[in-house]
Amino acid sequence: MTPCGGDAFPSAPARPADIDDDFSGGILNDVWVPHYLPHWTTPDRSRARTRFTPAGLDLLIEKDQPDWREEDAPLRVSNLQTATFSGPVGSRRGTHRHRPDGLRVRTVTPSRSAFAPTAGRVEVTLRASRDPDCMTALWLVGTEHEDPRDAGEICVAEIDAGAIGPRTRVRCGIKAHHDDRLTTDMVTTSVDHDAGTFLTWAVEWAEGVVTIGCEGRVVARFSQAPSYPMMLLIDIFELSADRGTYPKATTVRHVRAWDLSPIQ
Repeated sequence: MTPCGGDAFPSAPARPADIDDDFSGGILNDVWVPHYLPHWTTPDRSRARTRFTPAGLDLLIEKDQPDWREEDAPLRVSNLQTATFSGPVGSRRGTHRHRPDGLRVRTVTPSRSAFAPTAGRVEVTLRASRDPDCMTALWLVGTEHEDPRDAGEICVAEIDAGAIGPRTRVRCGIKAHHDDRLTTDMVTTSVDHDAGTFLTWAVEWAEGVVTIGCEGRVVARFSQAPSYPMMLLIDIFELSADRGTYPKATTVRHVRAWDLSPIQ
């Protein structure tokens, strides 16, 4: 990570965004897949629980919601993502092979890349969950549909409910996973904001640099960046079971995203 001292985050491109979704309008556009990595599990377990409110789209954890996979229990998740890819049933080919215990495809998901640029900018305005044992996350991962090495992750923000306050602790950085061209470099830092209120998180990645920001200021900058198709994920995880009041929620208000891939 390169120290940045809270510099101003770069201005958005002058042209209109490729995604410009205001979820307070009550519409979930076709760019979004309301499942979490559905190829590694079954549709009833990967399906997002959601509800629209005047504030935006709630990603929910509900009391009767099944774990994402039985092997990972307790772990429940509601997620939006912008691409899918898998190999055949029983294979190890698929987006985000993040588990060391031998993930295998259970549900074939055709290749779909509604938004998966090789370079880009994303801004997400959301209210992180304060609910017990929940984590709100915003990240990009390589789709791996062209090459299994294209597996790197840009972690824009991982926000534990217990880390939220007038200053909020947040994890961000790069995870190499199966990409030997990257080096894992994750940091825990703080922002001078209460992430339980609506904040705009941002990321730009291109030409070997990743810049992560919050509320118009740079949070961290990394001198490496994936250069292959990356899909966007926004989610809430519950990491235990039956604590607190249900439903638990992270609320997504607005997403803007630009595909800044070099012209071939």
